This record gives sequence, C-alpha cells and structure tokens, in this order.
Amino acid sequence: IRDEESGYNKNLFCIPKHYEEDLETVFIPHGLILDRTERLAREIMQDIGSHHIVALCVLKGGYKFFVDLLDHIKALNQNGDKSVPITVDFVRIKSYC
Repeated sequence: IRDEESGYNKNLFCIPKHYEEDLETVFIPHGLILDRTERLAREIMQDIGSHHIVALCVLKGGYKFFVDLLDHIKALNQNGDKSVPITVDFVRIKSYC
C-alpha cells in the first residue's frame, strides 16, 4: 500500500460498534485478504510438489491467517489431482522485553 493510498470509506463495511470511533478508513478489505490467501495456498501446492507439508503456526497473532491458509490447502488437497500429507504444529514465542 502506497503512503498516498486513501483506502476505502468505512461506511462500506460492517464495523463492530466498539471500533467505529477508532477507524477512519479500511485499507485492505477482508475479501481481498481471503483471495490472496487462496492464491498463496495454490502457489504453495504448486511449489511443494508431492513433498510432505509441515505447517507451523506462531500462536496468538498468526492463528486466524494460519487456519484460513490451511483450509485452502486442504481444499486443494481434496479436490486436486494430487494429495500430499500435512503435519500441523504450533509454537508460542515470547516477544522482546
């Protein structure tokens, strides 16, 4: 996103009441994020070939993205012409003090 990007008017979205006063605009709509996540899953499946996938999630901030990405990978795995094994694990990392 360029610095001069104005974003989308927040009135175009369903914003939770407790965030309404804090937001001025929306820079990246949720649908665009989901679309990019699906494209990333397709690229991973193309690049991985028939190798085993080991998916490692950093807990707290990355969980929602991780689940969305894995859902797309699983769908491609079930509906595609190839199926690869997937192992999932989680790590928790402390931030700097």
